[in-house]
Amino acid sequence: MTFSRLLLASSALTLAAASPALAQQSDETGVNDIIRVTGQMTTFGATKSDTPILETARSVSIETEDMFLSKGALTLDDVLNYTSGVIGDQYGFSTRGDFYAVRGLSAPEYRDNLQSLFGNYNNTRPEIYTLEQVEVLKGPASVLYGQGSPGGLVNTVSKIAGAGIESEFVLSYGTHDRAQAATDLNVALGNDVFARLVALYRDSDTQVDYVTDDSVSLAPSLTWQPTEETSLTLLVNYDERDGDVAAQFLPLTGTLFDSASGQRIESSTYHGEPGFNHYDTESTAVTLLGSHVLNDIFTLEGTARWREGESDYAQSWITFAGAGAPRIDANGNGFRSWYDDAATSRQFAVDARVRAEFTTGGIEHEVLAGVNHQSIELTGSTAFLVQGTINAFDPVYGVGVPTAAELDAVRGSSESTDEYLGFYLNDQIDIGRFKFNAGVRFDDVENDNGAVTQSDDATTFAVGALYAFDNGLSPYVSFAQSFEPVIGTDAVTGDALKPREGEQIEVGLKYQPGLRTYMTLAWFDIEQSNLSNPFGLPNAPSQQEGVANIQGLEFEFLTGFDSGLGDVTLEANASTLDTEDPNGLPLASVPEEQASVWATLRPAVLENVRLGAGVRYVGESESNGVSVVDGSQVTITTDSYTLFDLLAAYDFEQWSVALNVRNVFDEDYYAACLARGDCFPGEDRTVNLRLSRTF
Repeated sequence: MTFSRLLLASSALTLAAASPALAQQSDETGVNDIIRVTGQMTTFGATKSDTPILETARSVSIETEDMFLSKGALTLDDVLNYTSGVIGDQYGFSTRGDFYAVRGLSAPEYRDNLQSLFGNYNNTRPEIYTLEQVEVLKGPASVLYGQGSPGGLVNTVSKIAGAGIESEFVLSYGTHDRAQAATDLNVALGNDVFARLVALYRDSDTQVDYVTDDSVSLAPSLTWQPTEETSLTLLVNYDERDGDVAAQFLPLTGTLFDSASGQRIESSTYHGEPGFNHYDTESTAVTLLGSHVLNDIFTLEGTARWREGESDYAQSWITFAGAGAPRIDANGNGFRSWYDDAATSRQFAVDARVRAEFTTGGIEHEVLAGVNHQSIELTGSTAFLVQGTINAFDPVYGVGVPTAAELDAVRGSSESTDEYLGFYLNDQIDIGRFKFNAGVRFDDVENDNGAVTQSDDATTFAVGALYAFDNGLSPYVSFAQSFEPVIGTDAVTGDALKPREGEQIEVGLKYQPGLRTYMTLAWFDIEQSNLSNPFGLPNAPSQQEGVANIQGLEFEFLTGFDSGLGDVTLEANASTLDTEDPNGLPLASVPEEQASVWATLRPAVLENVRLGAGVRYVGESESNGVSVVDGSQVTITTDSYTLFDLLAAYDFEQWSVALNVRNVFDEDYYAACLARGDCFPGEDRTVNLRLSRTF
């Protein structure tokens, strides 16, 4: 299915769905009037404000727990697969982490508006069962968060203790013997103290031979709410995951390209070494969230976190030979690379702010002034060597396995400390139907890797304007900046490398004709500068003359209505991207086109039944490199793919049973193939049966 045909189908469904939704009156009574299909922002969310999305001059997408469970999501990247402008699983099926891109760029991960991951492979992937919702703030966000990507950020919102929350117990079983038990227990310890325990245990194989994905997650929390003006929550997260690496870095020969013998490498093929390979992670975090209303104007808010993580990572793969050079010979044999690393991370972070809400001369203000500090310590102990061979089509294990002494002989260690301090000020202004916001932030960053100490500072700005018409239309325009430190010394100038900088202009239209319908259309232009030099600049004044440009158009639609056959909820998303790196080439593994549609029906004649269906389209993408053989340009194109998902559920009294099937037709596809010489298979068909009981 082509992008244009899927977009046409999305538009047709949108128009069909909008008709009954537009006819809905604001004074209707009943359950439909209180449903908010887009989720709600909170002061501990991505925008650090409870200002509705409709009044925010930025693109924000939310997936609530009900939404992503309905679609059968099992991981965070699954959650993001139905989000406009976001590639949920950019590098296919993965067990090491969630590899997503927002507006074509990798984006940092936050939890309860504090950054939760730093560096690579030193912490634990989050379990989505512990999350209330997932938010995507698109575009530069340095005014609120400091250093970051101009593409945006992903903020996950934790389940925390509070009043009126049901308890539940969940059992699920699915493809590859994925067995999971989870519980969410809530209790009131008096009139103003609430306790909650979210816990999960999983034992699971995966679609890759020998690779498991076992997990234990505990998230107890305690909330004290003596009055409506005061709330204090203590949250502890303990996560442990034991398994192996799903990404086998399969050679281009035998996957994307035919081999000399005509043999194919199956997506389940394991090029690691049983007994050597493993990917085990453990992390503990303690988070404090608090707010207190001082008076009619001022409110104090804050989030603080201590987090410690560690990983033990060992993997073998077929050695890379460089762009344009085959990694295996005509018989399928290739050399083996061996990697062993023990890494740790430690974080202390605090974001303290004061919120002032007041009116001056008929102009309403919501001023947010804050200070953000975090200290990050990272360590690593890494060994890498190449020895032995393996056959890509018929692997035989136990050949060339290094001893502990051989690994230790080539082992190196690393240690770095990062200190961040930022001060920010933001004002949300209401003048009748005009909504303005303006923000500024000052950041100071110091990085010490044991050999070099580097200090950077940055001032970033963001402004936006929106007008809310009576009919629900809200056009807006915004401008935002970002920065991201780059560690190292410029070989041309001798100075420390400058931070990467990003700027975005966004123009959009939001539309909410009724409580159950929301639509947004956004065009944006991002420029990222201070990148590595493009080819052909031998006499450039520095190493950072590179500039990347990204332009895009995003469409997002959500609604709910009575179709006559029953109650329907519908989502439709589509986006296009035009990207250009410093060499004028498309950004690697970023599809130009994406679209998705998801619909859920509650039949009127079967009131306890829920039926859902979805389709996801991802367009083709490119990866470019320079051949090590002859210096020519190597371009690898990954084909587009279309996937279908289904839901069948039955809810009765306090019980619910749901069957989800993702990639219904078991489409064999690659999420990305890279010029460096490897391919990443996508997720196979997965079937998961979920039984839950609330109490």
